Amino acid sequence: MFISPLTLHYLRATALAFTASMVTAVLSTDAVAQSAVKRPIRALVASAAGGPSDIQIRLLVPALTAAFGQSVIVDNRPSNNGVVATEIAARSPPDGHTFTVGNSGTHAVNATLYAQLPYDPVRDFAAITQFSTTGMVVAANPRLPGTAIGDLAAAAKKQPGKLNVAIPGATGEIAGDALWAQLGLQMTNVRYKGSAPSELALVSGEADLSLLTPLATLTHLQAGKLKAYGVTSPQRSPILPDVPTLAEQGVQGFDIQFWNGLFAPAKTPATIVRTAQRAIAQALREPETAERFKQLGLATVGNTPEEFTEIVKRDVAKFRKIIIDSGIPRL
Repeated sequence: MFISPLTLHYLRATALAFTASMVTAVLSTDAVAQSAVKRPIRALVASAAGGPSDIQIRLLVPALTAAFGQSVIVDNRPSNNGVVATEIAARSPPDGHTFTVGNSGTHAVNATLYAQLPYDPVRDFAAITQFSTTGMVVAANPRLPGTAIGDLAAAAKKQPGKLNVAIPGATGEIAGDALWAQLGLQMTNVRYKGSAPSELALVSGEADLSLLTPLATLTHLQAGKLKAYGVTSPQRSPILPDVPTLAEQGVQGFDIQFWNGLFAPAKTPATIVRTAQRAIAQALREPETAERFKQLGLATVGNTPEEFTEIVKRDVAKFRKIIIDSGIPRL
């Protein structure tokens, strides 16, 4: 198809004008957001320092600081299944001075796990962007027998209800309960306030098992202080390539992944939400940050608020079905 030089010139000029207008719009939006946020920003984390949620937000704090021109203070509020920090965020003023790091537990599992949850994961929040996703490791104290999920099942069937499972959060609890139900096992759950306390319980022998992220187990596995029976995702973890998936070991149809992301209280101005989303998404695309997440066993995402909202809604429904089908009691 022939395009005249005049037409080509017009198309180029139009494209440049459109690009310039988009850049101007973005800069204008960021300027509005910066003018609205006038003091330090609080980033609530629903688990103890050193856990997956805490590490990820600290890697991304510089991006938020640059975007808003304000310092960002990470505020760890560990509690069972992250309810305390998430409720605080839901009740905070929607003015851009409070964000919270949510996950598949706080914003999907809890919606059904709790009979009376003090917040609504969808209605009470503005989803900003997803940081990452990862499978979970069925980790155990080395005193347990064998190395395959079948070995664990055989040992558990000999002593129903005797093995203690350290619960780091709602996703780990539901993933474990669904797995035990599928394998016909009886376990005893013991709840801890986040990943780090669960790791310590497992390493010390206070607990027998837990479902943790690859990041949480890596160092302990390398040191021989933990063993791994399998990974809950369809693919092996890039940082634990020798640990087989549950599907590889004959546990079919089991796919539970843990994700983290940033939320703001509902009705937070769209300019603030968009500014935060662009800052985080750009940071996740930076080679250095992307490599750091990869080293932690995490697949980066950086999606739009609309896309993230749909993922939250999808997972609320997904975990509701798992909880109902597995007969998991509500709290």
